[in-house]
Amino acid sequence: MIKTRPAVLAVLSTVLALSLSTPARAAGDAAVAAVPEGTVTAEVIAANGSGCAPGTATVTANADKTGFRIRYYDFVAEAGGGADLTDRRKNCQLGVLVNIPAGWTFAVAEADYRGRARLYSGATALQRTNYYWQGSSDNSSTDETFAGPLNSYWETSDVAPVLVYRPCAEQRVLNINTELRVDSGTSTGKNSMSMRSSEGDVDTLFNFSWVRC
Repeated sequence: MIKTRPAVLAVLSTVLALSLSTPARAAGDAAVAAVPEGTVTAEVIAANGSGCAPGTATVTANADKTGFRIRYYDFVAEAGGGADLTDRRKNCQLGVLVNIPAGWTFAVAEADYRGRARLYSGATALQRTNYYWQGSSDNSSTDETFAGPLNSYWETSDVAPVLVYRPCAEQRVLNINTELRVDSGTSTGKNSMSMRSSEGDVDTLFNFSWVRC
């Protein structure tokens, strides 16, 4: 199941345009197509939430410098079939710091989420994502809902048609808050919504757009 969500990063871009003193640059800028020389790294500097105990979420920069990948190792919500009530909602907030070569800045152009769902008839699930930059009190979130019967991989995508870039020569942490929630409803089996890497091609991909400062 694939869903596209153009709203989340579009709204985030608007928020950042108001909260940061960095001019927005259009995606058609000739410099956008370039990729910087030098090393690009990404690291998790903070992890909080019931869906990502310490050491259960990692981030890796793509070798081609196009973005970074987050993998969760114990991120699953369950309801019904004897599941504990506290397992119905799981969340993970990560603080990701991307280190880039001098003279460049970047924006997140797209975020692709992948997971696995097992929902019986009568059950529903929710995936919620929330983004905000360090130092900004403004944020926005968007929900995606799923309904049983469903037993398959799922994918959602957030696309930003207007790009706002991180301030040049500044390090700002990108906070990414993801929530999974399951409601067993009228179903009788154990229902689950997960983003565990052990379940196959399950991860989150963030794609960059680069410009020179």
